[in-house]
Amino acid sequence: MKLHILAVGHRMPGWIATGFDEYAKRMPAELRIELREIKPEPRTANRPAEQVMAIERQRIEAALPKSVRIVALDERGADWTTMRLAAALPEWQRAALDVAFVIGGADGLDPALKARADVLLRLSSLTLPHGVARLLLAEQLYRAWTINQNHPYHRA
Repeated sequence: MKLHILAVGHRMPGWIATGFDEYAKRMPAELRIELREIKPEPRTANRPAEQVMAIERQRIEAALPKSVRIVALDERGADWTTMRLAAALPEWQRAALDVAFVIGGADGLDPALKARADVLLRLSSLTLPHGVARLLLAEQLYRAWTINQNHPYHRA
C-alpha cells in the first residue's frame, strides 16, 4: 500500500522538505509515502474563494491515483488521536487500497472534494501553515507505524 500526500502548494522552505523527506524515508517499503505537490491557483481580489477551490479541486482530482481511499484534511474533520491513526493503518492495508491524504490550499478544500472523501480528518485544532501540515502528517504516519511495530520511537 502506498500513502499519497497530495498538497496544494509548492516551493516549501528547505527545512520543511528536509523534515518531510526524513520521515518519508523512514517508512517501510509496504507503506511508502509519496508527495505530490499541486499547483495553487493564484488568488485575486476579483476571484471568489469558491472559484479558486474549484480549480484546485480539478487539479487534485487529476493527480489522484485510481482506486484510492481519500482522507481529506479539514479543520472540521474528525479529531483522531495518533493511536486511532495507528489502528487505521492495518485496516487500510487489509483493504488493499492506496490512501491519499489531501491538503488543500489557502482557502481549504472544495466542498465537492470533501463530500467525496472517505474520511475528513482534522490534523490539529491549531491553525498550521500548509508546509507544516504536510511535515506533521508525515511524522504522524511514521509514529503510527512505529506504534504498530512496538518500536521505541513513540515512547522516546
